[in-house]
Amino acid sequence: MLINETSKETNLTKKAIEYYIEQELVFPVILDNGYRDFSSDDIERLKKISVFRKLGFNIEEFKAVLADETDDTLKKLSVQMELRNQREQAKKVILDKLCSGKGYAEISADLKAIEEGATVTEKLINAFPGYYGRLICLHFARFLNEPIITVEQQLAYKEIIEFLDNVPSLNFPKDLQAYLIESTKNISTKSIKEMIESTKQSIEYPEKFLSENKCFLEQFIAFKQSDEYKSSPLYKIQALLKDFNKTSGYYDIFIPAMKKLSISYASYYRQMELANEKLLTQYPEIENIKSK
Repeated sequence: MLINETSKETNLTKKAIEYYIEQELVFPVILDNGYRDFSSDDIERLKKISVFRKLGFNIEEFKAVLADETDDTLKKLSVQMELRNQREQAKKVILDKLCSGKGYAEISADLKAIEEGATVTEKLINAFPGYYGRLICLHFARFLNEPIITVEQQLAYKEIIEFLDNVPSLNFPKDLQAYLIESTKNISTKSIKEMIESTKQSIEYPEKFLSENKCFLEQFIAFKQSDEYKSSPLYKIQALLKDFNKTSGYYDIFIPAMKKLSISYASYYRQMELANEKLLTQYPEIENIKSK
């Protein structure tokens, strides 16, 4: 297909198509007469690029998405877009403060908190691959909007950045990678947010959660004790994650630093400990499952 037809088919201008050729995003065949012949694969890529452009992606993001057969890059970009939206909303709140008469000096700490939170979340999603990275990134993002005021917070921030810059790669064997991709391919950013909110609710109101989910919890405990679970890919993944978190410094460096950096996370962590105590009181057998 020649460029005029390609332009109509993809809803892109000829100049845009020529630009994407220069950027080596499509590779039309050059005919003897010098005309470019676009294949069906080129057309399909250009249609995708047209969508990416409307979503606000840049050239490097085009290339990353087109090169990724798993769609993991798209999911990562979805999380980054969600985080950008959260930051834009936070900026809107700051702008409203200025409109209501607040001084520029008063909102400078809030602006710096947005910038520093963005740095941590970007490093989080890059430090941990796939679904796990998206999950922990969205989980911690809501605790990173507080201004860094004290020396302890400043040191904790530096400690977190250093940890994320130096954390070893989290690698799964190929069979577990395939399982993780397949089992999480339909989990969207919205689904992750809903899971985080559900967890938050269960921690804030543990008695209610335990009474309303008694049947589910008993089935869950039975499954975790079964041979079926112990021979499953999920069991192997969780064992690898547990070992990675122990050896990477996640528990010894990252979590303690997060508690120092964020008052809201320290409060959440304490709530989580209290909820866990209530859970163990009612279901002491969980302790044996956790220790394995």
